[in-house]
Amino acid sequence: MAITTKIRPRALVRASGGPRYAVALAVDALGTGLLRPFLLLYGVLVLRLSASATGIAMTAGVVVALVCMPAVGRWLDQGARSTVVAASMLVRVVGVALLLATPAGHGWPFAAAALFLGIGNQAWPAAHAALVATVAHGRERDAALAAGRALRNAGLGVGALLATVCLAGGPTALRALAAVTGLAYLAAGALAWSVRLRARPAIAPAGGRADGPAPRMRALLAANVVYVFCLNVPEIALPLVLVTRLHASPVWSAAVFVANTVLVVALQVPVTVLMSRFSRRSVLALAGVVLAVSYLGFLAATSLGGGWGAPAVALVSVLCTIGEIIYAGSATALVTALAPAHVLGRALARFQLSTGLGLAVSPAALTALASRGSTALWGSLTAATLLSASAVATEKDRVTRLSGHPGRTPSGCVSSAAVTTQTKQSAVARQGVEPR
Repeated sequence: MAITTKIRPRALVRASGGPRYAVALAVDALGTGLLRPFLLLYGVLVLRLSASATGIAMTAGVVVALVCMPAVGRWLDQGARSTVVAASMLVRVVGVALLLATPAGHGWPFAAAALFLGIGNQAWPAAHAALVATVAHGRERDAALAAGRALRNAGLGVGALLATVCLAGGPTALRALAAVTGLAYLAAGALAWSVRLRARPAIAPAGGRADGPAPRMRALLAANVVYVFCLNVPEIALPLVLVTRLHASPVWSAAVFVANTVLVVALQVPVTVLMSRFSRRSVLALAGVVLAVSYLGFLAATSLGGGWGAPAVALVSVLCTIGEIIYAGSATALVTALAPAHVLGRALARFQLSTGLGLAVSPAALTALASRGSTALWGSLTAATLLSASAVATEKDRVTRLSGHPGRTPSGCVSSAAVTTQTKQSAVARQGVEPR
């Protein structure tokens, strides 16, 4: 039984990389919220591209950006931490610069901008998780990862709200938002780089190779592709159902999205801490069960029709968000706990590949299933998620044994001007393998 972590804000900040790094995360998230939800509108309104061409360019940018993840994993395994985080932010500055320099009617420069933005967006989660795994360990690390997600969602929400208010200004306002986003990425990148956090590459297992492969985690990675669909349910599936099936006001879709953001910000850390009583693998399997139950709830809610359907969908969306929170608080934490220190970067890169793949295919899959009816949509999601939860629960962990200490994995040695001595000591401490 794992020891439950208490919520201590100062300890969470230290475990997350220090105050300067927390500010960098907030600034980066705020800038991302200003532009990312409205990138399609930028292509259509400012650059006068067709909606289909803009969408294809954005999708291609995300998919091609995934090709960079193996290189990011190897870079992390060489000991880089804050440098990779800063690079993921600064490469998006290049994307924004290309966006601002793209003449109206030119699709290829926009596609290049989407590619650089996609590279930064895909590289950041793995780099951030590796940094947190270096300065914190055990359940403190899990809480720190959850706090980072809550902070990021808060920044994204505030940025999107500010951008929505500014959209009345038309194309000029969108260009201004893009420029501010670029400045935010530049400031965040500089702050993250100034943390100067690096891990000494860990020693490979006795008789093994330092460049050996990351753990396969086949069931976990395959299941993660399906789990990730829950992240796009509030943005894609529910608006489709509410507007086209239930003929409800778009206000309901907006309310569901806002409620999702608020709940993630408010509950991500408390729920993660509460779930620390149980093994990470059990919690991740539980997340699949909760999500599956919520999908069945959506199926029942849509069958109500009339004036009751929309409120019922909104109510069930709370359960779906709880499942998302449980998933987000356990999935990355499980990967960091399973991966030996010398291949942590590659393991996180592979996990991000599965996440990126799920995010890339889910819009097309959700819309295709929705076109076949509510039973096809929610029934397919329920079956796939329950199957994934079963695969996660039954997959066997391979525990690395190092230096004669069964089940213990050394973390990197940290040197940073931005973290306290206590944080440095926790970073070099050997991590006991907890229940997964």
